[in-house]
Amino acid sequence: MEYSGSCLCKGVKFKISGEFESFYLCHCRYCRKDTGSAHAANLFSSTAKLEWIKRETEIRSFQPHKSKHVKAFCTHCGSALPNLQMDGKLLVVPAGSLDTKLKLRPDAHIFIANKAEWDESLEQIHKFERLPE
Repeated sequence: MEYSGSCLCKGVKFKISGEFESFYLCHCRYCRKDTGSAHAANLFSSTAKLEWIKRETEIRSFQPHKSKHVKAFCTHCGSALPNLQMDGKLLVVPAGSLDTKLKLRPDAHIFIANKAEWDESLEQIHKFERLPE
């Protein structure tokens, strides 16, 4: 399978060739903090290949001291981007960075012990097609 993706400003574009072994919604404190949301949605692969197609802006990464958590991002718009971890053995791709439609569903919620206290029964709250007036 081949997937394409980009950052919000389109200064960075990439291609992923291969399959993802897992798709997790991570509720750890690092993922909640770096997404500003209830969880991160990340795809993982030990075999897929990452190719940078366009790099008009710089890509930086950040790893909190004494953690395994890594976040790569566009320095212009701040969008999360794919990164290689574990000495290049593991590709981690933020699902929202893909432009290709993703037919996979998440395999599991992980680190739910760190779940936000407001992240409960969200399927029961009102839904709107766009910003409510």
